[in-house]
Amino acid sequence: MIRTTAVPRPVRTGAAVAGVAGMLALAGCAASTTTGGAASSAAPATSASSASSPSAAATAGTAVSASTYKDGTYTAEGSYATPESVESITVTVTIADDVITAVDVVGEPQKAESKQYQSQFVGGISEVVVGKPIDEISVSRVAGSSLTSGGFNEAIDQIKAEAAA
Repeated sequence: MIRTTAVPRPVRTGAAVAGVAGMLALAGCAASTTTGGAASSAAPATSASSASSPSAAATAGTAVSASTYKDGTYTAEGSYATPESVESITVTVTIADDVITAVDVVGEPQKAESKQYQSQFVGGISEVVVGKPIDEISVSRVAGSSLTSGGFNEAIDQIKAEAAA
């Protein structure tokens, strides 16, 4: 009889502990739902502090946008192969808050056909990249010129490496 009385107690105690733990978990959910709703229960402390502190939210937004690249003007050379030759271009970009604010491309064509395509590229690249985040820049065809894009993208990769904060 002692054994039968002793065996059910731990089972009942374990069940009671599990029941209490379950109620505490549900109480925690109810508190989150009551104070912030289901959407904010994942991180109520962060949401509450950001909402109550406008300067913290503004600082967080600034830190994200200005942390990748140093502002400034950078120049790099990129090259690309054509059926007739290997061509190169010199790319200069100005970066502010990780956004390209100005671009200048100077070509040094070896062949007449390359001169035509580089000229078209130079005439159209500003519309494609100015005002865009530098991490989103990867051009493939600009103003009918596709091969020049390879040299431009190579130069942008060099500039990103140099400007990395």
